[in-house]
Amino acid sequence: MGLLSEEQVSAALTGELGAWTREGDAICRSVQAATFPDGIALVQRVAEVAEELNHHPDIDIRWRTVTFRLSTHSEGGITEHDLTLARRIDALAG
Repeated sequence: MGLLSEEQVSAALTGELGAWTREGDAICRSVQAATFPDGIALVQRVAEVAEELNHHPDIDIRWRTVTFRLSTHSEGGITEHDLTLARRIDALAG
């Protein structure tokens, strides 16, 4: 697949993926859930999509805040796989 250029990543983050930020070789987004169980339910829905796409995020759960970190480790950075999963996470997170 190959790494995305800096311009491609920047365009995505300033456009349709505006809730995401760049952190090194990854893109990240935190979602504030209404309750702890709602956060866990979001993680479950994302896990199902991640399995479907065979692309798995790093996930950090802190009470009601769920943080997703996406990077294609086999490529050493951000690829279209990460943007695709970010779009799906956005749709699930609302």
